[in-house]
Amino acid sequence: MPTYTFPQDLRDSQLALHQTRAAYEQYARTLPWSAEPMPGWEGDKQLHSGYRSAKPDSPGYTDEQRQEVARFRAELLELSTQVATHPFWATLERGDIVEGRMVLQHTHEQQAAAEAA
Repeated sequence: MPTYTFPQDLRDSQLALHQTRAAYEQYARTLPWSAEPMPGWEGDKQLHSGYRSAKPDSPGYTDEQRQEVARFRAELLELSTQVATHPFWATLERGDIVEGRMVLQHTHEQQAAAEAA
């Protein structure tokens, strides 16, 4: 397995991408289940478990929630583009690019573990 010396700006963009995605997922958990107002529903009772799926009425997103979702998505797109199109990838051989991208995704974890030790 080759070792990679990622430029700091690429590492920073990848870390910002992770942090932004985590913040977006946390924010999304607070939103109504539907972006548009929708009536709730209750599913059929499951044969062996007796479980019945259901959703309450959804009021839909407020204008502020829509704007915040749009802001998160735009930021995620920008950061993803920065990482994917970084000039560093052109320095690798074709077969190493996918592996390099996989390693980059976990670089911040390795750094945190090394600092904790």
